[in-house]
Amino acid sequence: MATLQAATTSTGAIVSDAQTVRELCESHCFGTLNWEVTEDGELTIWGDDDFEVYKAREDGLPDYDGGIVTHEFLRTLADYLELDEVLDIQTAGFTKCRFPVLAKRYVVRDGEVFHADLRSLEPIEG
Repeated sequence: MATLQAATTSTGAIVSDAQTVRELCESHCFGTLNWEVTEDGELTIWGDDDFEVYKAREDGLPDYDGGIVTHEFLRTLADYLELDEVLDIQTAGFTKCRFPVLAKRYVVRDGEVFHADLRSLEPIEG
């Protein structure tokens, strides 16, 4: 069995309602990732796992039957970021050096969510 080895980290972003964002995070599962909303309202996410979000069942375990809800979670979170705040979440990883490597990025800002990975390919000018 191949095991994904990944790391995720984010910038810190100030949220407008720290308690609501805590409740939003508590109602979701992030695998083995950690999250924190400080007393100043700064949200950060980090840990040794891929950034995939599931809703939490009543017992706190991930609701795998409901599927991955990463985009839904981030769209909801976007409503709580303070003006001009940016939450940049980046994940990199691999499975036994197999192709392709995992690399993805989510950026939440101005009420929108952006996603990037290694599938896009642009010509180098010059």
